[in-house]
Amino acid sequence: MSNFLNKNFVINFLIILSIFALDRFSKVYVISKNEKSLSAELFESKYLNIDLVWNEGIAFGLLSFDQKFYYDTLTGLICLITIVILWMIIKTNGLEKLAFTMVFGGSLGNIFDRLYYSSVPDFIDFHFGDFHWFIFNVADIFITIGVLLLILNEVTFKKKI
Repeated sequence: MSNFLNKNFVINFLIILSIFALDRFSKVYVISKNEKSLSAELFESKYLNIDLVWNEGIAFGLLSFDQKFYYDTLTGLICLITIVILWMIIKTNGLEKLAFTMVFGGSLGNIFDRLYYSSVPDFIDFHFGDFHWFIFNVADIFITIGVLLLILNEVTFKKKI
């Protein structure tokens, strides 16, 4: 077996594929439920709502633009960053590799939506009383966990100079 198709490559590929599939399934499910009910509010509880929102910006709806040029430029930048993350997966190991793999899998899910729908469906709305956190999706969860793991790794496990 070549170095390219070693055990670590297969494991990382399966992690990325699983994250992408879970993200796609959740988004397709919420979008189809939204179309059937003709309402963006699909579920409401004391701390969690499932409300479909179409996000044209980056994480948590930041940098949303109405102009196609800015949207396309932002999408291109996100694609370039995702390629850098792929390179980081190849060059790292251990916890860093896992973290970059999670970020990459989530990023692929959101890039797919940006290209297919021209926006990203977000639907998970945590709230406490009138305070609502940003609405997000499954891909965002994995991106956030990956970034937190990178920060934890940097703060905890890196040797101090």
